[in-house]
Amino acid sequence: MHIHRVADATPWPMVAVPAWRLWDAHAAWPDLEPVKGRWMFNALDKYLALAAEHHTRVLLPLGLSPQWASARPEENSVYHPGYAAEPRDMEDWRNYVTAVATHCKGRVAAYEIWNEPNEKGFWTGDTDRMVALTREAAAIVHKIDPHALVVSPSATMNAGVDWLTQFLRQGGGQYVDAIGFHFYVAPRPPEAMVPLIQRVKQVMEDAGVGEKPLWNTETGWMAPKPFPSEDLGAAYLARAFILNWAAGARAFYWYAWDNHTWVSLQTTEADSRTLRPAGRAYKVIQEWMAGAALSGCNQDAEHTWTCQLTRAGVTRWIVWNELGDRSFQIPAAWHARTATPLLGEPQAIQGAKLEIGQAPVLVAG
Repeated sequence: MHIHRVADATPWPMVAVPAWRLWDAHAAWPDLEPVKGRWMFNALDKYLALAAEHHTRVLLPLGLSPQWASARPEENSVYHPGYAAEPRDMEDWRNYVTAVATHCKGRVAAYEIWNEPNEKGFWTGDTDRMVALTREAAAIVHKIDPHALVVSPSATMNAGVDWLTQFLRQGGGQYVDAIGFHFYVAPRPPEAMVPLIQRVKQVMEDAGVGEKPLWNTETGWMAPKPFPSEDLGAAYLARAFILNWAAGARAFYWYAWDNHTWVSLQTTEADSRTLRPAGRAYKVIQEWMAGAALSGCNQDAEHTWTCQLTRAGVTRWIVWNELGDRSFQIPAAWHARTATPLLGEPQAIQGAKLEIGQAPVLVAG
C-alpha cells in the first residue's frame, strides 16, 4: 500500500498493511536533504517507527534530485524544477545514499532507485546515467545493509517496456535484487495487466534476469473519473491483487490509501479513516490470499476466471466474470459447499450452479 500523510493527518489504517511504499509521502531526496549537508529525517523516522509498530515492511524510493544537486535545476518536472534531472555530481548521490542507508539500516526492507524513469516528468536523463546511479546505489546499500534489497527503477505502462528493455540491455539488471514496474492499465480492467506483466517477464528472460523477482511497486486507477461504482472499485482492487499474483508479480503496492484527488478508485472516505468498499476489499483479499499457494488462474471463452488456492491442505477457488453477471457451473470435483462474496458472508451453495459477477467469490468445499 501507499500511504501519504500518516505522519500528520492520516490515521494508521484499521486493516493490516504488510508492506508500504513511501512515495508521495515527502520522503524522497529533496525532502531528506533540501540543502546540501542539511538532513531532515523527522518525517521519515515517524514513518519507520509506525512501520515497526505495525510490523510493516518499508520500500523507500531514492529519487528525485533536489534542486541544489540537479544537473538542470530550472528544468520542469512533475514536482519542482530540477527534480527530474540526474544529479550533477555523482559524489552527491553517493553521499545521499550512504547517509540514508546508514540512518535506516535494519528499518527499511528495500530501496527503489527511481520512480517511472520513462516519464519525462520524473526523469530526463539518459539510460546510461540511470544504470550508473543504480550501480553506485546498489553497491552502497548492499555494503551498509546486506539484508536490504535493491529494486530497479520502475518504469510504467506499455511505453515503459521499451525503457526497461534498454536499461537491462545496458546491464542495469545485474545490480538489483528485484525488477520494478508499474502496471497501470486504467481505464481498462485489471485483466489488462496480465499481458503487460507477461511482456515484462519476457523482457527479463531475454536479458538474462528472469530468475529475479518482479515487483509491481505502484498501480491504481485514476480513470474513469468518476469511477462507475463503489462495488466495481472493490472488484477491481481484488482482481488486481489476484491477477498480479497469478501472472508472476511477487509484490504489489496499491496506490493509494489516502489519495482523494488524483485517483478515482479510492479505498477510504475523505477522512482517510472510514473504509470504502475498496478498502474493505483490501482487507478481505489479504484474508483469502495470505498463507495460501496459488495453483494458477484460467479464463474461459465467456471471460469467467477461476483461480485455485491451497492452504494447509485445503483447496478453495476464486471465481468471477470480468464482463458481468453469469451463471457458473460448479465442477463436481470441487465438492463445493459454501460461496463467500467479496464483501459478504459465506452462503450455503444450493445446486450445481453459482451466480457470479465482476466481484470475486470464494468457493470452498
